[in-house]
Amino acid sequence: MKIFFVEPAICLSAFAMTLTAPLTTQYVYRRIWEETSNYSFVSDSNISECGKNTSSPIFAFQEEVQKKVSLFNLQMDISGLIPGLVSTFILLSHSDHRGRKFPLILSSTGALATSVWLCVLSYFAFPVQLLIASTFIGALCGNSTTFLGACFAYVVDQCVEQKQRTIRIAIIDFILGLVTGLTGLSSGYFIRELGFVWSFFIISMAFAVNLIYILFFLGDSLKESSSPNVAISCSEGFKNLFYRTYMLFKNASGKRRYFLCLLLFTMITYFFVTIGISPIFILYELDSPLCWNEVFIGYGSALGSITFFSSFLGIWLFSYCMEDIHMAFIGIFTTMAGMVMTAFARTTLMMFLVRLPFLFTIVPLSVLRSMISKVVRSTEQGTLFACIAFLETLGGVTAVSTFNGIYSATVAWYPGFTFLLSAVLLLIPAISLCIVKCTSWNEGSYVLLTQEEPSEDTSDS
Repeated sequence: MKIFFVEPAICLSAFAMTLTAPLTTQYVYRRIWEETSNYSFVSDSNISECGKNTSSPIFAFQEEVQKKVSLFNLQMDISGLIPGLVSTFILLSHSDHRGRKFPLILSSTGALATSVWLCVLSYFAFPVQLLIASTFIGALCGNSTTFLGACFAYVVDQCVEQKQRTIRIAIIDFILGLVTGLTGLSSGYFIRELGFVWSFFIISMAFAVNLIYILFFLGDSLKESSSPNVAISCSEGFKNLFYRTYMLFKNASGKRRYFLCLLLFTMITYFFVTIGISPIFILYELDSPLCWNEVFIGYGSALGSITFFSSFLGIWLFSYCMEDIHMAFIGIFTTMAGMVMTAFARTTLMMFLVRLPFLFTIVPLSVLRSMISKVVRSTEQGTLFACIAFLETLGGVTAVSTFNGIYSATVAWYPGFTFLLSAVLLLIPAISLCIVKCTSWNEGSYVLLTQEEPSEDTSDS
């Protein structure tokens, strides 16, 4: 008997992926620390091995380690960029024909293989550079964007009513926030009590259970087409997706196309900054004067994960008293304030308090998706979100690589520079959104416009 609930798979995957990120960063940090010098990394005290005296030799050594770790993260991100883009592009665009389970199975298999390799690498202390190869191979099977994109498509397939769809998606957001928060809170204790090998082993077990659930218990929301005409080559698939994307913009009227491009630009630029700065937080917390250990990093990750729930709560409350565009402004400006505060955080208390302005960081992304969907006809929603998934994958990997490079170049003279730069860059989506507001954006009128505007598909054929 098949189960048609993808939420357990999301829960297991969110736990494993959330635990993998901080563990991998801290494992690389310790390996590079120990390989760079004769200092042994110890974490028995309340803070990590970290020099706070700028005149001491260990302080200069610590800055060198920060640079090397940041550059190594940059190399890993770049190695997964192209295969991640290609796999996400193909798997999600072909899931309408091959079923939603195919990208779920393939991306889960890649994640399982990568976690097993992390376990083996940490046990035998293989060269840490081999992580770059595993990142490349794992990305060929898909990444977290592929998995979550297939999960959201799975849920949408099952929901007939709009209200039911909204509730199911809200439940997924809540699960992601809850699981990532609890996992981030406990990540430091995994390292301290179990060590890296057993922690990576637990991650592998979570991915294995998740894969078993998807393979043998989860039913497919779509039946795989048996028609021979549906089976197309990869090149034809690319042509088909490019054509549908081209028609998405070509069929739109002048003003609708203008708003579509402007809102997409706003969302991707905001996504670029928020995703790119995320991994820098751990490196910043490991550096002086904060010198956090794995437990404090876990606390920080848990507080950061609360933004999923607080953003959902904020959207639910603000929707009764303001328009979508005003909620997006709130999210952008509060995130900008959080970036500035982080750049000047010098104490543990201050670093915990800077999480408060980030409570609505997810609000602009959710709201902008809603605004974009109102500009596009119902028959074009699938193509739209395929476009968004592709742009998010490209923008996400590019952003992380860019910010790691900037942090590596500036950490020696001012570690907080990257956060100040992020605050300045957030002015771009803010200005773009101001242009949307000043161009007489009206949600109701554009919903009616998309419903009344005749389709040009037939005229072009």
